[in-house]
Amino acid sequence: MTTQLALHLTLFSLIATSGSAIAGQLDPNDPDDALIIGRKIGCSVIDAEPVTFWWHGRAYSRRQGEPDKLLFKVEGMNIRSCASISDPDKGDGYKLVSRELLFYKDPTTDEVLSTWENPWTGETVDVLHVANDPVNFTAYKVGRDGNPSTFEGDILGDRWWSTTEVPLWYPNPLAGEYQKEIGGTYHATEMFNFMGDTDSLFSTDTNTAKVQVGWARLSDWLPWMMMDGREGVIYMHTAGRKLDSWDDLSDTIKTEIAKRYPDYVAPPPSDDPRRNETSWSYYKKVRDGERIAPNRD
Repeated sequence: MTTQLALHLTLFSLIATSGSAIAGQLDPNDPDDALIIGRKIGCSVIDAEPVTFWWHGRAYSRRQGEPDKLLFKVEGMNIRSCASISDPDKGDGYKLVSRELLFYKDPTTDEVLSTWENPWTGETVDVLHVANDPVNFTAYKVGRDGNPSTFEGDILGDRWWSTTEVPLWYPNPLAGEYQKEIGGTYHATEMFNFMGDTDSLFSTDTNTAKVQVGWARLSDWLPWMMMDGREGVIYMHTAGRKLDSWDDLSDTIKTEIAKRYPDYVAPPPSDDPRRNETSWSYYKKVRDGERIAPNRD
C-alpha cells in the first residue's frame, strides 16, 4: 500500500517473539503471550517464513461542487517475513521485512492500466503503479511509550478484531525547500480494520493467524495524475486477507510479477538495511532517473 501495510499491521500491537510458543492457549491478557499473538497477526512466529497479504477495492475522487468519480479499481499484495532480534534497552523483538505492490486497474475491464486519461485536464498520462521495496518495521517487547506490549484488539466469542487510524503529515518528497511558506506537506490518513478467528490466533499449534484486513486511504492526488494543484483528494476503500501461500494470489498479480516485478516472489532478506520506500518517494526516484519504471509495452 502506498503507506506500508506491513508497518500498520503491527502498529496496534508492537510485538516480538523468539520464534517458539509455550504449550496450550495463548492469553491475550498476558504481556508475554500478547507479544506472540501480535507477531502471529503480522507475520509468523517462525523466523524467515514468508507470509503474503492480498487486497482489492476502488479509488474515488472527492472535489467540492461535484459528485465523486470512480477513478480506478485497485489490487495489491505484500510479501513479508519476520526475524527475531534483541536490544539491550528494549529487550527481545523482531524485524518485519516486506515489499508491496498496488496496481491501478480500469474500472470497467479490470485491466492493469498503462495510461490514464485525466477527466479534468483531458491529458493522457503514464500510470506508475506502487512498487514499494522495502517496507520494513522493527518492534520490541518494550513499546514506544516505555510500557510492555499489549494486545489491543476486541474479542467476542470466537472472533477478534481491531481498528486503527494513522494520520500522516510530513514533508512531501516532491516539494522544495519552501514547504512552510507555500505548502508542500504530504497529508493523508490511513484506516485499518483487522479481524479473524480466535482459534488460529490463540492456539500455540499454529505459526501464523488467519487474518482479514480492511484498508481505506484518504490522500492528496497521486503525483502521476498531473493534477496541477487542483483542489481535491483521492480516497481508496479495500478489503483483503492473509493468504495461505503466495500461490493463492490472483492471476493478475502473478502475471504482473512474472513480467515486471520478479523480486516480489519473496520478501527482502531479514537483515535488509535499506530505508523504507513510499509511493511518493518511488515516484520521485523514477521522475529523477534514479529508478527505472517497469516497461509496460
